[in-house]
Amino acid sequence: MSNPVVDPGYNALRDYYRVPDRFLDRITTTVDPLPDAVGFFQFGPANICYGRNRTGVALRPADANTFDASHAVAGDGGSLRLPFSFSEVIDNLRLEHYRPDGVQGRELFAATELIRKLYYLIREYLPVAVRRQLQKLYFRDWRTIPFPAWPVDFTVDNLHEDFLRLLLERSGIDRVPFIWFWPNGAPNCLMMTHDVETADGRDFTSQLMDLDESYGIKASYQVIPEKRYEVPDAYVRGIRSRGFEFNIHDLNHDGHLYKERQEFERRAARINGYVRKYDARGFRAGAMYRKQDWYDVFKFSYDMSVPNVAHLEPKRGGCCTVMPFFIGNILELPLTLAQDYSLFHILEDYSLGVWKQQLALIRERHGLMSFITHPDYLIDDRARAVYVSLLDHLKQMVAQEQIWDATPGEVDRWWRSRRAMSLVPRGLEWEIVGPDSDRACLAHAVLDGGRVVYEVATSPYALARRRDARRAGQVGRTE
Repeated sequence: MSNPVVDPGYNALRDYYRVPDRFLDRITTTVDPLPDAVGFFQFGPANICYGRNRTGVALRPADANTFDASHAVAGDGGSLRLPFSFSEVIDNLRLEHYRPDGVQGRELFAATELIRKLYYLIREYLPVAVRRQLQKLYFRDWRTIPFPAWPVDFTVDNLHEDFLRLLLERSGIDRVPFIWFWPNGAPNCLMMTHDVETADGRDFTSQLMDLDESYGIKASYQVIPEKRYEVPDAYVRGIRSRGFEFNIHDLNHDGHLYKERQEFERRAARINGYVRKYDARGFRAGAMYRKQDWYDVFKFSYDMSVPNVAHLEPKRGGCCTVMPFFIGNILELPLTLAQDYSLFHILEDYSLGVWKQQLALIRERHGLMSFITHPDYLIDDRARAVYVSLLDHLKQMVAQEQIWDATPGEVDRWWRSRRAMSLVPRGLEWEIVGPDSDRACLAHAVLDGGRVVYEVATSPYALARRRDARRAGQVGRTE
């Protein structure tokens, strides 16, 4: 057998945690020579991976447990030897490189250009009830999809924790410092976004901003720049003057953005033109279509087109993480909660049940809680009543748990600042240096009973905010 090679997985771990190099240099991580075959395998009891694995791969995610790579991990106190490349697997999941093998036969609409073209051609002539019946038919198998996991998939986050655990065990230390994920020691981040689909939704924007403001929410509005409706300058100014954000939503939302590379580049150039025209920083593709390997053409700062788990999206898959991540120089802010349209019109669920379940899971993992709701669908009294209940729940949750409620642009700026920060030893202590470091908090990953837990140093800002909330009587019980 050939000698193992050094794995660049440290780069992924460093970007995720901002762990100091001093710690990473303690362990040499190598990867056994890998076969050419790519497929699904398991690492530990719950992590389905996709890539090359020396111990074997399965053709389907449902059979991944046949090959558990955790049994082949080796090494002594100063080394760690893996049967797969950590960085390769992370990229394959985040960029959805597993999709050709993992979603075969499950997305006829998204995968077949002729069917998609025909649908969008006749869509405006179909009664709404007919469109919804067709969509329900398309999504009828969503509960049977084994991977990614519903209602939230944490595979990428689990793998980072497992890799860090292995390094801690091999190094003989039980704790390592890192830069906490969110500013001022916040346990999570909440982000509300609104995609404007029609002229009716555009005209309802002002009322929706009133509603959001009444609960202390500042959201972003993604607006279609061509064909669907007019975008008056006064409309753009009205959004921004109230502290909300204005972003670009596709080009014309016809389902053909990623049809083929040459046409994509033509459309991407027009999208980039609208990014400049409106001085926008963010983008979301229509119907959550995406092809992350083509993002090098785009000129915006952040994207919001990749779901965590896409069982209820036309294009199945998911990035399997609840944390922002970079695709080249573009920051991806994944959608981590079900869309309002999916709940109301596909599942016919007008309750907070699914949302509350997803929120609880994401909060346990300190992740990004990102929503898409549509002014077009919230015009309806029944749907709007559910949204009001959601806003009330979020307001209580944010106040009680000191969650950071932010716009996408604020998350983008923070995550870029955090990426530029580093931990510098100062005697027996660690100092965070870099842009925006006054908002950053030192944390420790601690090995506790064979698992990694986090300890966060509470910032003076967080303590003051909690004290002010108690004085104002804002901290109440979340139902």
